[in-house]
This record gives sequence, structure tokens and C-alpha cells, in this order.
Amino acid sequence: MALIRVPQSWQLPERDVTSEAAFFNRRRFLKTLIGAGVGGSIAGLWGCQAQSVEGEEPLLGTSPLQGAPNPAFLDAGSDRPLTNEMLAATYNNFYEYGGSKHIWRNAQALPTEDWKVEVTGLVNNPRTFDLDDLQRTFPLEERVYRFRCVEAWAMVVPWIGFPMNALIAAVDPTPQAKFVRFTSFYDPQVTKGPGLHSRFLPWPYTEGLRIEEMANELAFFAVGIYGHTLPKQHGAPIRAVLPWKYGFKGAKSIVSIEFTDTQPATYWNTISSSEYKFDANVEPQVPHPRWSQAKERLIGSGSEFSWEERPTLLYNGYEEYVAALYA
Repeated sequence: MALIRVPQSWQLPERDVTSEAAFFNRRRFLKTLIGAGVGGSIAGLWGCQAQSVEGEEPLLGTSPLQGAPNPAFLDAGSDRPLTNEMLAATYNNFYEYGGSKHIWRNAQALPTEDWKVEVTGLVNNPRTFDLDDLQRTFPLEERVYRFRCVEAWAMVVPWIGFPMNALIAAVDPTPQAKFVRFTSFYDPQVTKGPGLHSRFLPWPYTEGLRIEEMANELAFFAVGIYGHTLPKQHGAPIRAVLPWKYGFKGAKSIVSIEFTDTQPATYWNTISSSEYKFDANVEPQVPHPRWSQAKERLIGSGSEFSWEERPTLLYNGYEEYVAALYA
């Protein structure tokens, strides 16, 4: 496994980064205000406070973005602090840009201008959205979610976006629609993959859900994180966030969404169906063929071997929301 590198000159010393505790406590404060009916009046001020420090290379090209804090999803657990933003921005899986965790520089090649998301297939109202359309059509909100990788590392991040069920309502799937396929941006001149064998891999990256999973209130399209638009290494400008599933299910840099009547082929399941299941729910009692899933490590400073270890929670702690889907 790769190690987090020693911070370079472009990285802020930890004292200069908004602390996870301060960031998290502000959300608790907001949650209280929202409960009192006054949260909306300070949303604009909160968006400004949440901005990351300007000029940091891992956040290249991002801009401030506001989302109304959703009081149901502001607390990912008192035992799980918000992940330091710079660590989250420099430790990423994005196979189109390399096989290591430190692909953020390579990912800057992603062209995001004039981005379009095409929604097709078994729907009554097929649509093609640009980014402005998405924000006009779907009010943005902020949610703090746990994130669990199939590789047994974890973090907690504040996403900005909109629930997937809002898009379902807008395009009105037909009764024949049973699944949905997400397709990521692919250009072999830009998304060069992890190495010499890349041309043999099943590009473009695709992922899929059952339609009832997409309709679950947890399922989310993110267009921002930590108070600004998504950095490219996080899957700019729009990605899927499914907190009860392993991270590879969250397709990044989505260009098309297709509703189908059959289960779609997906990238990692095609490569190794025994290791990467279509459902890919976080289940501590179900091991990966090459390692246990009973525990996870919360990413932090220092080497991976020094990260705090915790028991893995069933469905990543979201059992009350999704258990009925798999009864």
C-alpha cells in the first residue's frame, strides 16, 4: 500500500488549515440554528467561512460553493472527526489518472469546461444538463458523510450537491427501468490510466445501481466539497456519493446517466467479479478475498500504518436508511 508522502512546500502546515473540530463544531452550531428556524439567514455567511485557503495547488480551479446544510446529515458520528481537507485532497483513487493514491497532479488534465451530463434510456423526460442547469434545477445542500474504501481506509467529508431522487423525479423513469448506469469521462489522450496495460482495461469507467438504491434518500450527486466546487481529483464537476457502499461505486466525472431494464456491466466488477461485487455494500462480516473488512483505518497524517483503526460498521453506519433494500 502507498504511504502518504511528507508534506511538500505547497501544503499548509496543519495549524493553518481549518481544523476538523472547528469545521465540525460549526456544523453542529448550524444544526441547532436550523432546528430553531434561523439557519437559512446565515447560509451565505457560512458558505464564505467554509472556503479553503486560496492558492493551494490541490484545490486548483475550485471556487466557493454554498449548499444549505441538511440537518439530517450534519453529524457523521462524534467518534469520527471530519477529515483534514488537504489529506482528503491528496489521497485519492482515480484509476483514469494512475494507480497510486497521489494522482491529484495528473487529474488536473481533466477538461471541465462546457460540461454536459446526458440522461437517457428508459425515461419519459430525457435531458441533457450543463452545470448551470443542474444548479438551477436542483437546490444544493451540504451533507457530512462517512466514506469507506474497499481497501479498508475511511474518512469523513462534507459534500455539497443534491439527492439522486431529485433527478429521478425530473426525468421520470418508465416502469421498465430497473437499473441505472453512470459513465465517466474518458479520452485516452487525457485519462491515460494506471500504466502500460491501461489499453486493455474496460474503459470508460462505468458504475451502476438498482433504481431503488438510486432512489434512497442517502444517494447523492456531489458537485462540491468543503465549501467549494469539487477538485478534479475528487471527480469534478459531478460525482456519485453512496455512503453505505464502498467508494469505487461512486462514479467520478459523470458524463452520462442511463436508465436500463438490465443490470449494467461495471468497471471493477468486469475486471474481477469475485473481488468487486455489483452491490458492494459495506459489510464487515464479508471479507474481500485478499483482506478482512472487519476493521478500517481513518486516514490521517503519517504513514498508513499509524492511522487510527476502528471496527467497520454495517452499511458504514447507515443501516437504518438502507437495510430494508437488502432484507
